Amino acid sequence: MAIEIKVPVLGESVTTATVARWIKQPGEAVAVDEAVVELETDKVSVEVSAPEAGVLGALAVQEGEEVAVGAVLTTIEAGGKAGAAKARPAPPKQVPPATSASPAKAPPPAPTAAPAAPAQAIAETDYDLIIIGSGPGGYVCALRAAQLGLKTACVETRPTLGGTCLNIGCIPSKALLQSSENFHEAAAGFAAHGIMVEGVKLDLAKMHARKAGVVEANVKGVEFLFKKNGVTWLKGFGKVTGPNHVEVDGKSFSAKNIVVATGSDSIALPGIEIDEKTIVTSTGALELSTVPTHLVVIGAGVIGLELGSVWRRLGAEVTVVEYLDRIVPGIDTEIAKSFQRVLDKQGLKFRLSTKVTKAEKTDKGVTLTLEPAKGGDASTLEADVVLVAIGRRAVSDGIGLEEVGVALDDKKRVKTDAHYATSIPSIHAIGDVIAGPMLAHKAEDEGVALAEILAGQAGHVNYGVIPSVIYTWPEVAAIGRSEEELKADGVAYTVGKFPFTANGRARAMAATDGFVKILADKKTDRILGAHILGPDAGTLIAELATAMEFGASAEDVARICHAHPTLSEAVKEAALAVEGRALHI
Repeated sequence: MAIEIKVPVLGESVTTATVARWIKQPGEAVAVDEAVVELETDKVSVEVSAPEAGVLGALAVQEGEEVAVGAVLTTIEAGGKAGAAKARPAPPKQVPPATSASPAKAPPPAPTAAPAAPAQAIAETDYDLIIIGSGPGGYVCALRAAQLGLKTACVETRPTLGGTCLNIGCIPSKALLQSSENFHEAAAGFAAHGIMVEGVKLDLAKMHARKAGVVEANVKGVEFLFKKNGVTWLKGFGKVTGPNHVEVDGKSFSAKNIVVATGSDSIALPGIEIDEKTIVTSTGALELSTVPTHLVVIGAGVIGLELGSVWRRLGAEVTVVEYLDRIVPGIDTEIAKSFQRVLDKQGLKFRLSTKVTKAEKTDKGVTLTLEPAKGGDASTLEADVVLVAIGRRAVSDGIGLEEVGVALDDKKRVKTDAHYATSIPSIHAIGDVIAGPMLAHKAEDEGVALAEILAGQAGHVNYGVIPSVIYTWPEVAAIGRSEEELKADGVAYTVGKFPFTANGRARAMAATDGFVKILADKKTDRILGAHILGPDAGTLIAELATAMEFGASAEDVARICHAHPTLSEAVKEAALAVEGRALHI
């Protein structure tokens, strides 16, 4: 007699689930209470067990498909003989991961899988897993895979591990941000605290040396972790040559699975030649040997504003040119407007709704030709250094992906399904090279999730709860939905805000710019988004990330006892303000 196995009730308001993995296959014998299939929702991963012993029947749904609660998944033939059915499930349906900007929306239709390259017979493989790229996604994936017992190698062409982030991105930029903030405080901020510092001088070479030391400590740390966990570093340029083969500087290595974690690179502005001296990307902006008299930043995004802040604090005049009519697109509009006012006070100048049409190098630096974004008369702007910071693009060219049949999207990002598999099931991709926010911590979480999936576990990333941070001072941090997104989707919500001017610790620090903003569902009070402009916003957002991960309400946060006096009390007060009962304003 056939017994149906159905999708169980998975929680309040949960109506569907995705078939993440079939643990048992048709024709296999299963014991009572033995796990048969793994299901995923945006909240949990659960295993569904056999209600009786028997033989698994045909699969009603395949991996990657979404099914309703109560739907039949398969059947158990009680007393049947193993081997009666040997049908294997179809390849997983291609479903790209959701992004943090729209976590509740269904992902776009998946691409049709490209024809796989001819199979290369491999009785034995050199590795269980080869990862191309040792940035935050790649090296973390390698470490987690090694922890789980997979024989792992990581390919890196740089002389040091850590990718863009550790070598020429996140780490060196934060070192310069901290040093420049210290310099600015000594020169202009300490006097308010009764600390009189005379004759503050800048030793830029020493500042760069300290930055280099910070980078070295981090990249050496990753190298140590590779040795500690038994990860092999394959030094050289990696290229995929088949479903199970990677070539590193001409030498071929085989693996059961391959992970592409090649990250991203700066986008160039057409017609403007980068020389990393007078016209620079973020890489060159981190290495300027003298403080520019006038730095023009093209692009009012995260990178442009962070590096513009560095050189403004060190004495440069800084002008930011942005094509859009606002700074930091994607950030909650109210936060962005307040952020711009703070930067204005710090001396940054903005030319919004403006495009750069030409850059001409001169003996004194660079002459830029500007025009209104909507058209109009041209003007010129002189600078001795120009930073091009208009965004980043996935690094997917030249590594053999298209040649072996891996599908890319129109932005040259690698197309993946819900388990980071590409159109060739043995090849996977994570981080900046796939869809989603280009954030180091997003790549890290994907690396961990993929390693766990490949080891037979249930790796998962909640794309609706990935924080983003701008490391200026004050900082900007955001998680979840913005007001604009909630309005566009017709979601009824309530807002709670609390300014740092009313926070005792912020007053003591003389750091009162900004506020905390919490958005909660009007009916359930569940936190839908949080946005902070203020001191240590990047640290404060972690509390709200935890709350959102556990589905907390604003009242839950409001009822947590926060230490006094701390900046985090502003988070509590904003949560109280959702119900109109903030105490200290």
